[in-house]
Order: sequence, then structure tokens, then C-alpha cells
Amino acid sequence: MDPLTQGTVGALAAQASSQTRNITKITLVGCLAGLAPDLDVLIQSQEDPILFLEYHRQFSHSLIFIPCGSFLVALAVSPFFKGSMSFKTLYLASFMGYATHGLLDACTSYGTQLFWPFSTNRVSWNNISIVDPLFTVPIIFLVLTALKTKKKLLNFIAVGWSLLYLTLGVIQYQRASSAAVKLADSRGHSALRLTLKPSFGNLILWKAIYQNDNYYYVDAIRAAYSSYWCSGTTVEKFEYNLHTPLLNMASQQRKDIERFRWFSQDYLGFDAESNLITDIRYSMLPNEVSPMWGLNTDYQKSMDEHATWWASRKLNQRQLHDFRTMITGETCSML
Repeated sequence: MDPLTQGTVGALAAQASSQTRNITKITLVGCLAGLAPDLDVLIQSQEDPILFLEYHRQFSHSLIFIPCGSFLVALAVSPFFKGSMSFKTLYLASFMGYATHGLLDACTSYGTQLFWPFSTNRVSWNNISIVDPLFTVPIIFLVLTALKTKKKLLNFIAVGWSLLYLTLGVIQYQRASSAAVKLADSRGHSALRLTLKPSFGNLILWKAIYQNDNYYYVDAIRAAYSSYWCSGTTVEKFEYNLHTPLLNMASQQRKDIERFRWFSQDYLGFDAESNLITDIRYSMLPNEVSPMWGLNTDYQKSMDEHATWWASRKLNQRQLHDFRTMITGETCSML
């Protein structure tokens, strides 16, 4: 999730597991530990533009790395707390903060290698958006209030809120999934590889993706009191022979596509207009396939040259308007 949420939840975990003595320092350490796993974004290469895809949410986010990562955080901050807290106390606060990070990230749709090095499978439970103020803001308020009043009850309320919201996300996922299957059935489709992800900042509007033949169908599902469908679009599934027939099978670009396929959990589409291989899981609107990132290939490149990484996260006024009308249900139909 976003850094603000990760730091806040890390601080909460450290607060809830400690005594009120040195609570401010313990909260700070938990916050820093909650942020620490994302230092893996520094692993980048100018020569290999998609190296970061392999290492972000990899070893630093795995369950087995928690004791080591916690120790490194405690070791790094210990000079600043020398004489005021024991290393044992620092390590416990670091451990609690660090342990929340990978598990929280696994709740999103991006994918987290929780079981590295035993598995490179990217775990994604899809029950919360990468950024969700409805989840984060109440926890920030409760953590800061607990810090001021030193009332442990507020910590447990914050923990309860976080668990309740994540559980609600699971329930909403199931409701949206049932609606997406119903939508596919109404089209006479067999919904192969159905997946859903919540749209930005809410658990009401979901992006539904399923495969039928060689196409992905992308729709928005509004799971409110009743289920609604917001008209979507289709995109052709990426195929080497169809979309990159001139690309050498032994080239580095071919290897890059396979790395991108692994990252996107094989949800690859092709945008013919921009010659872009896209990750269709992510777009600004849940009923669109307008890509946020992708790969450009060029068969004229040498065998050792990499594909070109492309990314865009621009949000325009039309998209903001469409998002609002989908949230309110103005442009959706009941299923």
C-alpha cells in the first residue's frame, strides 16, 4: 500500500504490543520499520528498465525475511535511542512494524512474494485498494490520539477497525465476483481467469476482468445495496505470433516480455495504436483498459537490447467525472 498507510499500520502494531513507557519512541520505530521494506525500490538499473519489477515486493516483503529486516532496522536506529531504550525493546518494535508490511501489501492486487525464496508466486488477495483513505485516516487519528492520551484501548480499536475493514473487503470481493459471473453468463461467456480489484479509495466500485476466447472483458461492478454493472470494454489477449511476429524468440526483448507476464500475473493485453504490451489489471478507471504501464518492443533492436518501459499515471477531468458517476451509480445498470 501507500507509504502513509504502511508507516501508520507499522506504528499501530508497535504501539499495541508495547507498554506506555517510551511510547513516542516506540511509535516512531514501528513507523520506520513499517516503511523499511519499500527500500527495495532503490534496486534499479539504467541498463535494465524492468529490473525493479522483479525486486519490488520480493525478498524484503517475504515472511522469512521479517526477523532479518527487523534486526537491520533496529540496528540502524539504535544509535539515536542509545541509553533510552534497550536493543531488545527496539527490536520488538521493529519486528511488529516490519511484520505488517508484506501482509498488508498482499491484500492489494499488485502482488507480493510472501513466500520467497520458496515460491516466486505473487500473492494478491485483492481486498483493498493500494490507496484507501477510508482505511487509513481513522487509523492515523486513533494512533495519534493514543500517542497523546496513552490509552491502550484506542490501539485495540484501531486494530479492530483495520481487521473489520479488510474483512469487509473480502465480503465485497465475493459480492462483486458473483455479479461478474452473472454478467459473463448474460453474455453467454464462460468467465475464465476471473479476477477483481477494488478501485481507488473505496470498496464499492470494482474492476472485473475475465477471459473469453482470445479477449479480456473489462467491466466495473458497483457492489452497493444491490449489484450494478458499469459498461466496460474488451482488449485482445497478447500473443507473440499475432502482435510481435518479427521479434526474435531468443532476444532480450522476448525475455523482458516473459518477465512482464510474470509480474502482471499473465494479464497481458496489446494496444495496437501505441504498439504497447500492457498490464490490463491497472487503469485509472475500473471499466477501461487505458494502460498505466507497459512495454514497447522494436524488432530492429539488437539481440541484447531491452524492451522500453513506458508508464503514465495522468488523470484528466473526464476520468474524474466518470469515476464519480460510477461511484454514485448514475451510469450503471442493475444486474
